[in-house]
Amino acid sequence: MPRVLLYVMHGEYKVPGGKLVVADVDVVDGLLRAPRISGDFFLEPDEALDAINAVLDGLPAGLDARAIGARVQAGLPRDTVMLGLTAEAVGVAVRRAVARASDWRDHDWRLIHEPPQEPALHMAIDQVLAEEVGAGRRPPTLRVWEWASPAVVIGSFQSLRNEVDAEAARRHGVDVVRRISGGGAMFIEPGNTITYSVYAPESLVAGMSFAESYAFLDDWVLGALGELGIRAWYQPLNDITSDNGKIAGAAQKRLSSGAVLHHVTMAYDIDAEKMLRVLRIGREKVSDKGIASAVKRVDPLRRQTGLPREEIIDRMIAHFRGRYGLIGDRVRDDEMRLARKYVTDKFSTAEWTARVP
Repeated sequence: MPRVLLYVMHGEYKVPGGKLVVADVDVVDGLLRAPRISGDFFLEPDEALDAINAVLDGLPAGLDARAIGARVQAGLPRDTVMLGLTAEAVGVAVRRAVARASDWRDHDWRLIHEPPQEPALHMAIDQVLAEEVGAGRRPPTLRVWEWASPAVVIGSFQSLRNEVDAEAARRHGVDVVRRISGGGAMFIEPGNTITYSVYAPESLVAGMSFAESYAFLDDWVLGALGELGIRAWYQPLNDITSDNGKIAGAAQKRLSSGAVLHHVTMAYDIDAEKMLRVLRIGREKVSDKGIASAVKRVDPLRRQTGLPREEIIDRMIAHFRGRYGLIGDRVRDDEMRLARKYVTDKFSTAEWTARVP
């Protein structure tokens, strides 16, 4: 007789802006068996849940979340109503179960919020902390940045000359640095943005596509903004927006060491005119409407909350701590030594900054 392998697996997925979906499933000879979907979502009629479980039973365990979601959607009773839940979210929960994903609460999260540092050092610290988490030498960490000087941070694959007016940057004393993640350019002035990084093991986003993991890793921020009176949501792929305009942009990097680096810059009080002088924003972003249009695109948190930047940060940290737990920490001496070496060898060099001229 062929050998039968049985694994009982558990996966959870918090739908961004929605509810928790839980998948408990067995895998027998590569097929999903005895699936049990549960959660705090709303679903009508009652028999829709039985239909979901029936569809999942016998599916190949290697299907991705989108394919599973398509099967679930096709198998739902007519006039099914799903609130806080989608068919693809069921697929994500199942994939996370099969991939043995970890949950936020499975980890002992650390907080780093230190005095202002120079832009190139921030880039280096990002790489070092992600590598340390991937190697298991550091617990998963939330780091809130403080900036010592103005900067433009360009994405790993952006053209330097296409994105930055070098003369304007020099004139305004703006450093130009390149980060290790993709995405677009960020204009930074001390006290005018809120920047944070999440360093986590890849198990936290196991079973998710890049697009799904963006919203998942920032769901806590949407909750924090909600407590501040801002109705915010994720605008695919990587923007956090609200009724009054864009709030933030995210970028992400998966390291071969087994870590995910996810960082976000939120606009608190951006000087949009200076930003436009330093950044070569493409015509498709500004068109013929000029600066007024660009100002509207980056709506500051100060205007939406009326709160000091420091209070917003404190309340964001408190929200994270309430959801997942958070212990105060710092960049270790050995981590800082390595970061400074990375600054010298990489992040302050023309070879890196202009690697895409």
